[in-house]
Amino acid sequence: MRNTRIRCFIALIVGMLLVPVSYARLSCNETGFHCVKVKRGQSWQALFPSARERAIVKRINHRNGYLQPGLRLKVPDELTDADLLDFSPFPLYIEPHNEKLIVFDPEKHAWAAYDSSGELIRWGPATGGGKTCRGSDELCYTKPGEFRIYSVGSSNCASRKFPRPNGGAPMPYCMFFNGGQAFHGSPGGVVNGNVSHGCVRMFVKDAHWLRYDFVEKPYAGNNFRGTKVVIVPYAVMKQAEDHGDEETLAADEMY
Repeated sequence: MRNTRIRCFIALIVGMLLVPVSYARLSCNETGFHCVKVKRGQSWQALFPSARERAIVKRINHRNGYLQPGLRLKVPDELTDADLLDFSPFPLYIEPHNEKLIVFDPEKHAWAAYDSSGELIRWGPATGGGKTCRGSDELCYTKPGEFRIYSVGSSNCASRKFPRPNGGAPMPYCMFFNGGQAFHGSPGGVVNGNVSHGCVRMFVKDAHWLRYDFVEKPYAGNNFRGTKVVIVPYAVMKQAEDHGDEETLAADEMY
């Protein structure tokens, strides 16, 4: 009964989150944008001195790491007057649920934070779990479903499991929602794909903001119910449910 309720809730959220096109799949030649080709020695700061404008371009291009010469960046024509929310792959408003909500969509490769009135406050690129973990056959999908933040950490947070065998991978500003799966900053950058061991990797600055300015861990003031989290199902899982693929559906239930 509970699983049915959760699936219905997720279906409702997914319906509200539908947008015509994912920002990550758009060409830099699209109307309203132009291409900037990175030259040798150029940095993010050199190309975009304004921190606000730089943050927008990083999110549109789903990258915040080193810029290789020859890389083409998609840049809004009206960048000076642009706002980060103008380029969100999520709707600006959803039906309010009288509490804050964090959504991660592995197909959009992005996360969103909504306030209790259903208004989008912030969004950013993110990397979810891959089908299998590197170096093993272990399933690593980020578990789809409805969860709550139950534990948070600081800039010193680190994995106890990866890399094997002793762990130690940095997970700054970790926010756990399902066993060992957590939202956390990715010091090495975020890629436009799902390649993690199950966690949701984010820009470090986004993780810091989410950890200290948005998320609530369980305490008496919220009846020990941390901030709600919704992980949207992967497309392969939706397809499996439509076609009765028991093997893929079983993988979803293993977490």
